Amino acid sequence: MNILLTGGTGLIGTRLSAVLAEAGHHVAHVSRTLAPGSSCRTFQWDPAAGTIDPAAVPFAEAVVNLAGANVGEGQWTTARKQELLASRVDGLALLHRELAKPGHRVRTVVSASAIGLYGTTGDALVTEDTPPVGHDLLADLTQAWEQAAAPLAALGLRVVVPRIGVVLSLAGGALPALAGPVQRGFGAPLGSGQQWLSWIHMDDLCRLLLAMLTDDAWQGAYNAVAPSPATNTTFTTALAEVLHCPLLLPKIPAFMLQLAMGEQSELVLTGKRVSAAKVLAQGFAFEFPGLREALQALYPPAPQPAPSGGCRKRAVMNSRRQCFKLPYPDRCRTSDTLF
Repeated sequence: MNILLTGGTGLIGTRLSAVLAEAGHHVAHVSRTLAPGSSCRTFQWDPAAGTIDPAAVPFAEAVVNLAGANVGEGQWTTARKQELLASRVDGLALLHRELAKPGHRVRTVVSASAIGLYGTTGDALVTEDTPPVGHDLLADLTQAWEQAAAPLAALGLRVVVPRIGVVLSLAGGALPALAGPVQRGFGAPLGSGQQWLSWIHMDDLCRLLLAMLTDDAWQGAYNAVAPSPATNTTFTTALAEVLHCPLLLPKIPAFMLQLAMGEQSELVLTGKRVSAAKVLAQGFAFEFPGLREALQALYPPAPQPAPSGGCRKRAVMNSRRQCFKLPYPDRCRTSDTLF
């Protein structure tokens, strides 16, 4: 298929573009700027001004909408909150306007959402039918995101809405931010440590989005998370074990994080225990259903030289020193993330 991708240069979009191309699809990006040297054809748009290259939608048979400013960047000022909202709803309004016109070939739209929609749910296992709880920023933002995508279905299109969890990738997002302190010897559970983290390996997410694009059986909202959510303590402990780094510090108190991060502390102090049952019932098979195997795939053990002269003490010391080094300095690390 010819697939039009918004947000194609972000964390997920970059990897998804490669996966779609490997599967034989033709991918074009929609962006506010033309990236020099990009391997993908790029159409320009300006959602705030309501303008888009008139050749963009006629190119496509399917659209993947990942556009949305990073909630983890910048202080949550009133202006920033408005920017976060506009970056999600303005693009969808523009796509709806163009897709309402006759003459295009688009039949499928996959429009990203996030598990932040559910609000603060405690230990309850939430499904796609669980109503949102509370009105924090992430919940309100994500609900508005989905409401902006809803009118697309009235155009007769097949609309799929993946509610994406915390994406595990070395290229950016939450994982490098969590792993960095652990690797430097400052890792610790955050707050109570009992808040849930519903995650998905980047490769599984891209395979899931590919399935949503190519199989007409997928329609409506799905939780794009692995089937084994973990508490913050469980996640941090597993990450430390995979990195072979001890957790030396006690839990970081919630009030310290609130003082340091303000309202944004909800990104790390709240969580959702999200069910993957609907995705599994649809027949999707996760390559990385368990947390440890997902982390081990991302952080494979580095080869260690054999200790000389049987010096066990030196080998142990060398192993411990690895905890304070970044094992993959050549990997790209961006700040893009999607909650």
